[in-house]
Amino acid sequence: MKFFVDTANLDQIKEAKQLGILDGATTNPSLMAKEGIKGKSNIFKHYAEICDIVQNDVSAEVISVDFDGMIKEAEELVQISEHIVVKIPMIKDGIKAIRYLSDKGIKTNCTLVFSAGQAILAAKAGATYLSPFIGRVNDITWDGIELIKEIAEIYSVQLYDTEILAASIRSPRQIVECAKYGADVVTSPLNSILGLLRHPLTDNGLEKFLADHRKSQA
Repeated sequence: MKFFVDTANLDQIKEAKQLGILDGATTNPSLMAKEGIKGKSNIFKHYAEICDIVQNDVSAEVISVDFDGMIKEAEELVQISEHIVVKIPMIKDGIKAIRYLSDKGIKTNCTLVFSAGQAILAAKAGATYLSPFIGRVNDITWDGIELIKEIAEIYSVQLYDTEILAASIRSPRQIVECAKYGADVVTSPLNSILGLLRHPLTDNGLEKFLADHRKSQA
């Protein structure tokens, strides 16, 4: 399973890169605003900086919700870097845009996915990635991990090429469950990824080894 970091913070992206496990990144307008990035030229410059660090797929989201607007934005975004993947919402015109861009050889990430039916449409349209929002599904008392399992089973049976990119990750445990049940990619805040490092037995074991070493050197 590939690890993408879900942020527009350059320091966090660099940290994930230095950790040696970074396969890509996802961003959205909210994450850009959180970093204080405003104005089209500044946003595009920031995307370029992210791509320079990641050197792999970086999802950049369109703002338009009509076909012509999405295509115009997509064609501008892909000029930033060869690593840009255009993030398109799961709406009627979004599916049309995904098919158009796919036929042009432009990578897409179908976002705001909450059902297996939507996942089928995205795959049929040729989406490179599909982003089911696990945390938000859980927020409405459905089971986000069950959704990952269902989509993974359908994609396996139908031999779809679209990769399942599990999004809206809230905890390290959800990353493990996504890996277990068939997600191809997980995009997560850095703190959830770093949470995979932690276990009390590891901490206790390390402290014991170091204490024994200190004794041996006394």
